[in-house]
Amino acid sequence: MKANPKSDQSLRTFIISEHFIKVYKEFHPNDQIITLDLYKEGIHFLSQEDINDIFAPKTEASKHHPILKYAYQFLEADKYVFAAPMWNLGIPAILKACIDYITVSGITFKYTEQGAVGLLRGKKAVHIMATGGEYKTPPFSDFEMANRYLKTILGFMGVEDFQTITAQRLDIVGEDVEKIMFTALKEAEEIAKRF
Repeated sequence: MKANPKSDQSLRTFIISEHFIKVYKEFHPNDQIITLDLYKEGIHFLSQEDINDIFAPKTEASKHHPILKYAYQFLEADKYVFAAPMWNLGIPAILKACIDYITVSGITFKYTEQGAVGLLRGKKAVHIMATGGEYKTPPFSDFEMANRYLKTILGFMGVEDFQTITAQRLDIVGEDVEKIMFTALKEAEEIAKRF
């Protein structure tokens, strides 16, 4: 999932994610890769009608519903790659909107007598993220809600194998941005080989 309206060539998050996908294809040539560019998909905030449809009983026709089709597609995938920068300490709003599309009871999780149970067990995810500041160590790690949210919501749906590739401190004056990006690209290569 790609969540940024700017072109791929100008975005550090996408430079890393495109490199990740390139290496991944080399090491997993038989895997089918589906790219969802959320802006091109026209993801929008849920309307009252959308919510009614999400909570309605699921039928065979549900798989073709303009909103529910994303939850079914997510269910069918084995691996997930999120290319989303940190915006204002969180994920872009369009990615949150898409997560509202895919977090659907009866498709990606269900309720039992013991509470909610994720239905995406055995799947894996990676979040590729660029940030202007440093959010790995206190006190600023307490402000980081982008990666933490993705890991939490995917865990809720049953995805326990979650990795993160980050390029941080990219807007801090005096930082060697080229070195930071080089390190992130090398990390992306290593994770892509075994993802």
